[in-house]
This record gives sequence, C-alpha cells and structure tokens, in this order.
Amino acid sequence: MVMTNPVDRPNSEELDVAEVIHDQGSKATRATILAAARERLLGDGFAGLSTRKVAESAGVPLSQLHYHFGSKQQLILELLEEENRRRLARQRQMYEQDAPLWVRYEQACDFLEDDLDSGYVGVLQEMIAVGWSNPVVGAKVRDVLSGWVELLIDIARAAEARHGALGPFTAEEVGALIGQAFMGGEAMLLLGFERQQWPVRAALRRIGVVIRQYEERGSGDASSPAG
Repeated sequence: MVMTNPVDRPNSEELDVAEVIHDQGSKATRATILAAARERLLGDGFAGLSTRKVAESAGVPLSQLHYHFGSKQQLILELLEEENRRRLARQRQMYEQDAPLWVRYEQACDFLEDDLDSGYVGVLQEMIAVGWSNPVVGAKVRDVLSGWVELLIDIARAAEARHGALGPFTAEEVGALIGQAFMGGEAMLLLGFERQQWPVRAALRRIGVVIRQYEERGSGDASSPAG
C-alpha cells in the first residue's frame, strides 16, 4: 500500500490568512496608484494624463494599473469618487456642528478654495463635460453629485423646520439653487474670470448674508410676544 503525505496541503486557516494578505496588498497597490494619479493630474491635467506616467510615479508596472483600473477613464472616475467621498464626509461633519447656518455656509465657501487648489473641482468639471456625450461617465458623475444635492436638501429642510418657510421655494428648490450656484461659479473660476468681470466669490458669500437675515428674522419671530 502506498501512503500519501498530507502535510503538504495548506489547511483552511492558512488559506484564509493568505487571502487576507493578498487583499491588503491589493488595497495598498490601488491606494498607491490613486495617490500617484492625483499627483500627476495636478501636474499634467486630465488631457495630458498618461497611465504610463502614473504607473511610473506609483512605482508599479503598467500592467498592475490596468489590472486594478482597466483604463485611464476608469482610473479618473475612481479617483473622483474617492476624493468626492472624502469631501462630502467633511461637508456633512461641518454642517452637523452646533452653529448658525450662515456660519456653516461661510465655512463651505472656505472649503471651495481648498477644493479648487486640490484640483478636485477641475477634475469634476472635466468629467461633467465628458459625461455629456459618454453615458457611462455621465452616470458616474450623477452618482457623485447626487450626494451633494441630498445634503443641501437636508440642510434646507432642517432650516425650514427651525425657522419657517423658505419664501416661495421648496427645500428641494433651495438645495438645487445653492448647488447650481456653486457648480456654475466653479466653472467660471476655472475659466479664469476675474472679480471685476464675474464676482463669483463675492456673490456666493453674499448668499450667506441672506441666510443670516433669514435665520435672525425667524429667531426674532419665534421670540416675539403675541400681539
């Protein structure tokens, strides 16, 4: 009778550990590539972005980049999604603070400068333009933007519940208007309009004055004795 040696076969626990190590290595590689893509995007712009240069900056073979992301377009979309997730979480955390809404809105205007400097706004605007003619990109960008619209609507609903009616607007319309003001303003800033030509920043911050008047009027009404 021939005896077999069972020692050479890995057990299930060893296979699980190997799988965990592989997953961790894969996530680390993806994170490294995304970080390199962010760096190259800021330096080269979307049109000049090369997957080969991204792979070189990440210190990985080009085949690894294509294995994890497939194409330049998919790489940029995943980078956009990651950056958006981080910034949306930042925005939600800020709006959850116990402070007047107009103060929090001013902070959102400050965040705009950070997002412009980081290159995030430029990538988003470029992907919006690509999405006009590319349904796949368009669907991804809509997913990205829907989180911002939902946040703005939630904020408008909370303000309406606390301070009263939003004039002739619904909370959904207020959320849409604020979102469109920022998106349109970002596009004009990226085009290079100066303050004298198109005062984007001043106009956006002026909305904060309107919000403050709305809040203080509501608080005054709530605290006034009945006549």
